[in-house]
Amino acid sequence: MTTDAVTARPVTTGSQSTNLALATLAFTISFWAWNLIGPLGVVYTDRLDLSATQKSVLVAIPILVGSLGRILTGALTDRFGGRLMFTVLLIATIPFVLLVAVAGHFESYPLLLVAGFFLGVGGTTFSVGIPFVNAWYDKSRRGFATGVFGAGMGGTALSAFFTPRFVNWFGYITAHVIIAVALAVVAGICWMFMRDSPRWTPTRESVVPKLIGAAKLRITWELGFLYAAAFGGFVAFATYLPTYLKDVYDFDLQAAGTRTAGFAIAAVVARPLGGVLSDRYGPRIITFVSCAGAAILAVWMITEPPLEVTAGVNFVLMAVCMGLGAGSVFSWVAQAAPPERVGAVTGIVGAAGGLGGFFPPMIMGATYDAATHSYTVGLALLIGFATCAALYTLFGVREQRASEAARP
Repeated sequence: MTTDAVTARPVTTGSQSTNLALATLAFTISFWAWNLIGPLGVVYTDRLDLSATQKSVLVAIPILVGSLGRILTGALTDRFGGRLMFTVLLIATIPFVLLVAVAGHFESYPLLLVAGFFLGVGGTTFSVGIPFVNAWYDKSRRGFATGVFGAGMGGTALSAFFTPRFVNWFGYITAHVIIAVALAVVAGICWMFMRDSPRWTPTRESVVPKLIGAAKLRITWELGFLYAAAFGGFVAFATYLPTYLKDVYDFDLQAAGTRTAGFAIAAVVARPLGGVLSDRYGPRIITFVSCAGAAILAVWMITEPPLEVTAGVNFVLMAVCMGLGAGSVFSWVAQAAPPERVGAVTGIVGAAGGLGGFFPPMIMGATYDAATHSYTVGLALLIGFATCAALYTLFGVREQRASEAARP
C-alpha cells in the first residue's frame, strides 16, 4: 500500500474507483459541452443558409482548440494535478457555452465561429484525465483505467441525443443554460470530492522544457499518428454524422441525432474494452484490428448500404473499431511514456487525435457531391489513412523504440 507522506492517505480500491468515476463524469460533461454545435449543425445550416463548406467549418472549429489546448493542459496537469485542472477547465467552458447560445439566438455566423473556437476549452480535459487516472492505478491496470475514463467521450452521445431534444423541450437558450449549470455543478463536485493520487508528485520542471522533452520521444509522434486515426475518426464521425445522415439518407434533426448517439455509445462501450484487451494481448494487435477494420468498413460505407439494419451494422462496427483503437493507443501511452512525462506525452498525443478529428469534417464538406449526395472522395481518403495506420502499427512502431522511450 502506498501512502502520501504529508496526508497519510492510502491508495485503496475505493479511492481509486471514486476518483476514476469523478474523472469520467467531468470528462463526460465537458465533452457534451464541446460537442454542442455538431448536433445542431442542421439547424444552423437552415437558419443561416450555410454552404457545405461553411457548415463543415462551423462543426469542426471547436475541435481545433480542444485539440491544440491539450498540449498545454497535459503539461500543466503534471504540475498542478487533475483536481485543480478539471475544476478550472469546467468553469472556463461555461462562458463559451453561453456565448454559443447568444450567437445562435442572433443568427450570427461570425460570432458562432468565435464562440465555437473557444468552446474547444471543454475538449482539453482529456489530457487532464489520462495522467490523473494513471497515477491512481498500477501499470498492469492502466489500460483498464484509461479505457474507463475514455468512455467519458460518451458525452458526445449524450449531446447528439439530448441537445436537439432539449432545444425542442425547453427552447434554444434554456438548453444551453442547462449545460452551463451542469458544468458548474460538476466543477463543484470535483473540487469537493476529487483527490490527486498519493503516488502523484507535482513536477517542478517548467512547461516548455517538459513539452520539448516529450516531443523528442519518437513514441510520442508514432502514437500521436495512430491516435489521429482512431480517436480522430471517432470525433469526426460524432460531430459530422448528423450532417452526413441528412445529406445521404435524408434524416431529420432528431432522427440523425438518435443514430449519432448510437454510434457514440458503441464507441464508448468499445473503448474500455480496447484498454482491457490491450492489457491482456498487447496494444499493437488491438490497434491494428481497429485501423484495418475501419478501412474495410469505410469501403462498405461508400456503397451507401440500405437502411436500417445494413447501414446500422456498418456504422456500429465502425464505432467499435474506433473505440477499440482509442482505448488501445492510450494503453500503449501508459506503457511507453516515462512516468514523469505522461501528462506532456498525453497532451501531444491527445492533440494529434483531436486534430485527426478536425480535418475530416472540413474535407467531407469540401468534397461533398451535392448532385449525387455522395461523400465518396472523403471516404476514400479515410480508407487510405486508416490503411497506412494499420500498416504502420505492424511494421513501423518497434518494441525497442517503445522500451527506449519508457526509460527516464
